[in-house]
Amino acid sequence: MSADHSKTTTMDVDTAFLKSKRGILKVAEMGTLFLAFVCFAVASRPKYIAATVLEFLITSLLLLLYLLKLNKRLTFFFWPLIDVFNSVFAAVYFIVLSLMALTTYTVTGTLVGGIIGLMSAGLLCMDSYTLFKNITFNKPRSETQSQDNQ
Repeated sequence: MSADHSKTTTMDVDTAFLKSKRGILKVAEMGTLFLAFVCFAVASRPKYIAATVLEFLITSLLLLLYLLKLNKRLTFFFWPLIDVFNSVFAAVYFIVLSLMALTTYTVTGTLVGGIIGLMSAGLLCMDSYTLFKNITFNKPRSETQSQDNQ
């Protein structure tokens, strides 16, 4: 047997990310999205359920990407910019979706889901603002990453 087969690759977990502003925002987004999903599921509103589950999955995948430091390994995408686009489009979508849920509710679950959806849209707006503030397109990557950690 060769020595190459005995090597194991380990994956680092960035626990400091969870304590940062961006990490707290991502976890708060996931919490509000999950609560909105539960409210819409109780009210059995399939259109709203699908939208909240989809955004919950996208946000959890981005959180997992940052937690496992995969954004440093998969460098063919500029992950902060993808995260900004996701946050902006999701915020606009959830504002519209929540306003529709609030204006057409027949069950209390839809009303509460719409309110929580608006809170989630606010968190998504904050996330996109903080990310866009940290992205600079004319600086080297090392300077940009040191600003992200602050």
